[in-house]
Amino acid sequence: MRIEHRRTHWADEQPRTRWVDQSAFRPVRPDLHLGASSHRVERPGAGASGRITVRHTVATSTADYTLLLNAPEWLGHRVVGEALRDAVAELRAIDLTYGPNRPDSLVSRLRRDEISPDSYPPLADLIDLCASMRAATDGWFDAWAVPGGFDPGGLLGGWAVERAAARLRAAGIHDYAVLSGADLTVRGRAAHGGPWRVAVHHPTDTRRTPLVLEMTTGAVGTSGVTGRRGHVIDPHTGEPTDRLAAATVIGPDLAVADAYATALYAAGPAGLAWFRQDSDYRPLFAQHRR
Repeated sequence: MRIEHRRTHWADEQPRTRWVDQSAFRPVRPDLHLGASSHRVERPGAGASGRITVRHTVATSTADYTLLLNAPEWLGHRVVGEALRDAVAELRAIDLTYGPNRPDSLVSRLRRDEISPDSYPPLADLIDLCASMRAATDGWFDAWAVPGGFDPGGLLGGWAVERAAARLRAAGIHDYAVLSGADLTVRGRAAHGGPWRVAVHHPTDTRRTPLVLEMTTGAVGTSGVTGRRGHVIDPHTGEPTDRLAAATVIGPDLAVADAYATALYAAGPAGLAWFRQDSDYRPLFAQHRR
């Protein structure tokens, strides 16, 4: 299954995520902050020599994205610029091509039975991933149990980010962070030459000290921090669910982490059973609603 393939890919890219002792971390400024419904990027300090650093923000009809690139100088500004344009084009194309709220998107056409699931390879990949996550979450992530028909929205944003990140890697950029809302995927090193330092703030209690991760490969996916109650459907009843106030999952792939977070938000504490000790994915927050 797809998830097993991604787990092998993850295992080949050690080190990935290290939990940082908070007392030791305080003197060091995080590179990225995740919390509430958005993200924040710290202004970079002195960057490593011989590197090209780029920050770019793009807005689509469904999400805002921030791309941080840290490329070797020998790659050249032209190549880095082309890679950035290619990644941005991928994000825009997915919004136009797969957005379930767009009448002419492939997802909408699939709902109307105008095309088959295997009409386009990326669409088939998206459907296959949704099916895999439905099995992995005991049906709590179910893109087919949504009013109106098939809707991959619970993982579409993460899928878009991972496809944009793949474009960066294909161009030779292996040190980057791509953020959207309270989600992110990172790889390699930040501008200062060390792992990406990510401060993950509690989704509902801003007074709590954030959890800090040092990441060289990985993703953080969150569901339930938009402030909109009822935006996740219980696939077993068809009714909005609010068992949790928020759910955050970390792991190697943002699309999978997003799907797990969406399912955990819907299932509540029962969903914690999905995360075995040997799993590459683990819940960071499963916050009960007060």
